[in-house]
Amino acid sequence: VSGYLFPGARVMALFLAASVLGFSGPGLHASASRVSASSMTATEVKVSGVARNPHMAKLVSGYLFPEIAKRRNAYLAAHPDAKLISLGIGDTTMPIPAHILSGLTGSAAKLGTKEGYSGYGAEQGVGDLRAKIAKKLYNDLILPEEVFVSDGSKCDIGRLQMMFGSALTSAVQDPSYPVYVDTSVMIGQTRMMDADSKQGQHPGIVYMPCNPANGWFPDLETMPRADVVYFCSPNNPTGAVASREQLTALVKWAKDNGSFLVFDAAYAPFIKTPGVPKSIYEIPGAKEVAIEVNSFSKYAGFTGVRLGWTIVPNELKFADGTPVRNDWNRVMCTVFNGASNIVQGGGLACLDDAGLAEIEALIEYYLGNAKLLAETMKALGFKVHGATDAPYIFVDLEGASSWDMFSKILETAQVITIPGAGFGPGGEGFLRLSAFAPREACVEACERLTKMFKK
Repeated sequence: VSGYLFPGARVMALFLAASVLGFSGPGLHASASRVSASSMTATEVKVSGVARNPHMAKLVSGYLFPEIAKRRNAYLAAHPDAKLISLGIGDTTMPIPAHILSGLTGSAAKLGTKEGYSGYGAEQGVGDLRAKIAKKLYNDLILPEEVFVSDGSKCDIGRLQMMFGSALTSAVQDPSYPVYVDTSVMIGQTRMMDADSKQGQHPGIVYMPCNPANGWFPDLETMPRADVVYFCSPNNPTGAVASREQLTALVKWAKDNGSFLVFDAAYAPFIKTPGVPKSIYEIPGAKEVAIEVNSFSKYAGFTGVRLGWTIVPNELKFADGTPVRNDWNRVMCTVFNGASNIVQGGGLACLDDAGLAEIEALIEYYLGNAKLLAETMKALGFKVHGATDAPYIFVDLEGASSWDMFSKILETAQVITIPGAGFGPGGEGFLRLSAFAPREACVEACERLTKMFKK
């Protein structure tokens, strides 16, 4: 009902988060069922009186990528001399280029001087960086004030869920990046799985089948209404890229249904085909229905550096007329202290002409890897999707179990991949290969896979 006490947020509003998640009573005040420490015997396990968030119990499996790491580590423990090659998690591997690096080191050096030191910054991001993102990456299709700089698009998706709350319906591509589904579950938008639940699907989420039969694009004519639609292009994991016509239809569907789009453009710089949109705002009317999340992670090798942004247009409004930008700003000022001033210096360097040239070289390098991997799998008789305008190769296993194939390739070729089932039920029967690896590792992986499958 009021703004945050300080002009810039300094601490997380825990009770706000509790109310969004639907907590009340147990865990927030003393409980009659609380076990007294004095009444416990030495053999009893002590527990608190704090109730667990019931929505966490709906997550029936661990997050995909830590599970992959767990299996990788187990294999290495059993085979300590193994020389594993990772084509798994989409983590960049090339060093940060010189000009971009100079932006990071220069910003860090300034902190050691009286004149250059800076403390807390604006939660929305440095003004120069917001303006540069709007101009250099969006050709002024959006305003600097609509850009909110952050520590990455993944984090922003979680914060968007905090803003949206539990009383709405989300829709996701199937298969899709697991964060969309898992955060929807955590915030309370779903029901507990039961005997009537479709395998691998959380009741309360609209799953949009995307597969080779429909060109990896949902059938909008038969799709149930959802309040918020998460859509990623170029897509993770399939590598599919939506055309201008498809995105125009998606924006129209959102307008007709009074829905929001959350457009994940994290892989936009990989699009090289002329005429293919890199931003949802290239579509007329999108500013009335769409939020866009993006990140420097894949642009400039900032996966560990952490810098991203979210665009919330002034035209976007909730049903009661409240500008979405106002609520997003409130969330950011409450739970976020702003991106690191050092990292934002690196972001400014990314968008210099020299930085953009370095980014282009990195993108071409990884696209070269994608082409090599795709050609190898095609030569081995597999149907392959993606790899064009995207850093991912989605291999059709023609009905074989993706987890079984993951294990077989790990054990036989000592190559780490990602099973499609980890991205949702629609991913079963596919395997994702990532082009984010050193070129020599891709070449070696292709040789191992060729030897394995040609037996």
